[in-house]
Amino acid sequence: MFILIAGGGIVGRNIIKQLTKNHDVVVIDKDRAICEKIAAKLGAVAIQGDATNINTLKDAGIERCDYALGVMRYDAENMLFSLLAKNFGVKNIFVRMRDPEYRDAYEIAGATNIAHSVQMMVTKFVLDIENPEIRRVASLGGGKAEVSIVTLPDKADCVGMSISEIAKHPKFPDDVVIAGIFDVAGDAFVVPRGNTVIEHSQQIFLVGARESVRSAYHFLRK
Repeated sequence: MFILIAGGGIVGRNIIKQLTKNHDVVVIDKDRAICEKIAAKLGAVAIQGDATNINTLKDAGIERCDYALGVMRYDAENMLFSLLAKNFGVKNIFVRMRDPEYRDAYEIAGATNIAHSVQMMVTKFVLDIENPEIRRVASLGGGKAEVSIVTLPDKADCVGMSISEIAKHPKFPDDVVIAGIFDVAGDAFVVPRGNTVIEHSQQIFLVGARESVRSAYHFLRK
């Protein structure tokens, strides 16, 4: 995927570091020294310029990007970046929000993913880009655990298995708990028991460490 990131500060660099392994990443930042550092150490294409300038965005390739991430210092800048990305037809627009009062404005400007806490934002953005079927909804214990939602495909192997069977399976992580099930067809939330059976197209609430949740995600969607 082609990912455009506006802002090469600490937050931007943390996201870049995790995404350049598997994706084409272009970064825009006003500071030449930061751009040189990103290009040399992180392997991303870095463009010195203003990410709220249309010509700069065109030079960076915004017209063909799959994801646009606004992680600049000020909400006003990220909001304008979001609006311009929307104008260019970008479907996935992620933004860093400092002041919660901007949330409604961000949504109007076209942001599809808004995050506030810095650490949660980095992990959430990377997770949502690389695994769009798993949605991280909360962080627990200072980031030691998370609550995520996995949407099952119709033909998942786990369909028809009970919660106890899944928990005992050698490929399902011991430190992940299935904490809830949302039955889309019946529009109902189910608190699972050991004998609860997984059905087609349900949404599974998982609680556990981030990497363990990711392993559980791959098991459930197989």
